[in-house]
Amino acid sequence: MKATATAHPIQGLVKYHGMRDHDLRLPYHDSISISTAPSHTRTTVEFQPDAADDTYVVGGEKLTGHPADRVRTVVDRVREIADRETRVRLESKNSFPSNVGFGSSASGFAAAAVATCEAAGLDLTHPEMSAIARRGSASAARAVTGGFSQLDAGLNDVDCRSHRIETGLEDELRIVSALVPEYKETEAAHREAAESHMFEARLAHIHGQIAKMRDALYNADFARAFELAENDSLSLAATTMTGPSGWVYWQPRTIAVFNAVRALRGESNVPAYFSVDTGASVYVNTTTSHVDEVEAAIADCGVETSVWEVGGPATVRPESEALF
Repeated sequence: MKATATAHPIQGLVKYHGMRDHDLRLPYHDSISISTAPSHTRTTVEFQPDAADDTYVVGGEKLTGHPADRVRTVVDRVREIADRETRVRLESKNSFPSNVGFGSSASGFAAAAVATCEAAGLDLTHPEMSAIARRGSASAARAVTGGFSQLDAGLNDVDCRSHRIETGLEDELRIVSALVPEYKETEAAHREAAESHMFEARLAHIHGQIAKMRDALYNADFARAFELAENDSLSLAATTMTGPSGWVYWQPRTIAVFNAVRALRGESNVPAYFSVDTGASVYVNTTTSHVDEVEAAIADCGVETSVWEVGGPATVRPESEALF
């Protein structure tokens, strides 16, 4: 059977960093994110009984080595649940740039998980599928459930899965993306996270950050929620920068966007807050009534901008949208 699914990438609000189990991708702590639309990944999967091997094609390029192995962890988990050994053909493409800090691995593995489950004939909930997507990328779990979502830390697939957080901020939020196209390597940073002398300090405060973020979202407190997200971005950077490899992802235009955001907030009282995942590109969170002003200020920094909003969960698409 063939199936196609789409998923939106994510912006981390309280980001996870480091994994206690790299094979199962079990994070050290909970995390919260937003799915960003209309940016998306579209993936088609077909089980092919006559094929000798799996075929994975992403953005027109056939995957081999470690990238293929990561996709296979998701596909193999579906095969295990469905009790079938048939090989698959998987093709995927993004509507936005990859490997620049905009959460493409999250949407990629989320779409792969949902499409493979559908092609296998499985009838699973989004939280159940989130545990499958997590095998490829922990952030992908939250892209499966979409909207504002929390991935709970745990030691198994029942505990370590994602669920939605309902909030009145979904309609009000607008996200100005500032593209700074510098390639980044997230997986290596996760692998060495615990070796940073800042890591224990991050673990000590992250549970409080999660509680505060959930409370801000519950109360639809825009300023509090996105001030927390901005602060968490700086905390994450402190940990990555002080690991063994000394990862420094930010570029001059990244800093320029930070400064522009703080000027908007401090000089013009505009509700604008920056957020950065692992990479040089920046999300600027603002409201519907200020988005044009914010986008203009960010574009003046010499970066390419897009305006995104909150996206929904990963979804199965009609047959007409298949990639092959």
